[in-house]
Amino acid sequence: MSVLGEPKFAAWTAQRITASAFSGNMTVVDKVPPEMLHLIAPHWYQHPPLNPMWHGIIGFLMGVMGVIAFFGNGMVVYIFCSTKTLRTPSNFLVVNLAFSDFLMMVSLVPEVVINCYFETWALGPLLCEIHGMLGSLLGCTSIWTMSAIAVDRYNVIVKGLSAKPLTVKGVLLRLLIIWLFCALWAIAPMLGWNRYVPEGNMTACGTDYFSTDWLSMSYIYAYSFFVYFLPLGLIIYSYWFIVQAVAAHEKSMREQAKKMNVATLRSGDAAKTSAECKLAKVALMTISLWFIAWTPYLVVNWLGLLHPSVITPLVSILCSIFAKMNAMYNPIVYAISHPKYKQALYKKFPSLACGGSGDDTTSTATNATTEETKSNA
Repeated sequence: MSVLGEPKFAAWTAQRITASAFSGNMTVVDKVPPEMLHLIAPHWYQHPPLNPMWHGIIGFLMGVMGVIAFFGNGMVVYIFCSTKTLRTPSNFLVVNLAFSDFLMMVSLVPEVVINCYFETWALGPLLCEIHGMLGSLLGCTSIWTMSAIAVDRYNVIVKGLSAKPLTVKGVLLRLLIIWLFCALWAIAPMLGWNRYVPEGNMTACGTDYFSTDWLSMSYIYAYSFFVYFLPLGLIIYSYWFIVQAVAAHEKSMREQAKKMNVATLRSGDAAKTSAECKLAKVALMTISLWFIAWTPYLVVNWLGLLHPSVITPLVSILCSIFAKMNAMYNPIVYAISHPKYKQALYKKFPSLACGGSGDDTTSTATNATTEETKSNA
C-alpha cells in the first residue's frame, strides 16, 4: 500500500470500528471507498445500510426521470430554436429553463444510476464535488429562470402597454446575470464556504448540512434565502398580480358585453371558462409544483442543522430526487402548455397530436391576455 493510501485506510478502519462500537451493526457508510471517508458526516454512521431494493428503485426512478427530462427538455429547445415565430425575447427564458434542466439530467442522472448499482458513491471525491456543484448551479439556474419568466409575464400582463418591451439584448443580459449569480453560489463550497459531501444512501452529493460551524451554517442560511425564499417570493408576487389584472380585465369585458346586450364578447371555447379561472389554475400549478419540488430539500438542509436526528438516508435521498424531478415536469408547465409551442410540436411531430390541436390548454388565458397587451409569445 502506498504512503498516501495508508492514512486513508487507517482512518477508514478506525471509523468502521467506531461505528461498530456505536451501533453494533453495519452502517450505510460500510461500502464507501476509503478515499471518500473524510467527506462523510458522523451522522451517517448510526444508520444501517438501505435495503438493496431501495437502491434499485431509486436507480430506476432516476433513469426514468432522466429519459423523460432528456427528451422533454431537448424537444423544447429544438422546437423553440427551429421555429421562427417562437424565437422571441421572452421565449429565450423558456429555452434557458429547458436547457438548464436538460444539462441537469444529462450530468447528474448517470452518476446516480451508476452509484445505485454499486450501492455507494464509487466515482471518487473529485466527481462528488463536481456532482454537487453542477446540481447546485443548474438547480439555482432553473429556479431563477422560473422567477424571470414570472416577472416577465407580470411586466407584460399587469403593466401592459406601459411596460418596457423585452429586447434580445435585455433578455441575454438577464440570462448572463442568472448564470453568473448561480455560478458564484455553486463554486463557493469548493472554495471553503461549506462543502459538497455524499448524502442519503451515499449515491449522490450535495451541500454539507450537518456541519454546525458558523461558516457552513451561514452558507445554508444565505443559500436558502437567495435561492429559495427570494425567487419563490417573486413568483408568488408576480402571479398574484397577474391573476388580479386578468380578473379585472375579464370584469370589464363582462360589463362591456352587458352594455351591448350580448352574452359575452368571447366566442367558442373561450366563452366556456373565464380567463381568470384558467390563469388561476396555471398560477396555482406553477407555485404548487415549485413548492413541492424544492421545499423537501430545503427542510432537510435546515433539519440537518437544527434537528439532525430525524434525517435518515432514505429521507435525504428522496428529497434530493424530488428536487431533481422539477426538471422532468418543467417542460410541461412552461412549454407544452404554450399553445403556439403545441402547434409547432404537432407540426413537427404529428404522431404526438393524438387527434387534438392543443388549443384547449389551461394556459390559453395567459397567452390570450398577453397577446392583447403586446404578447410575450
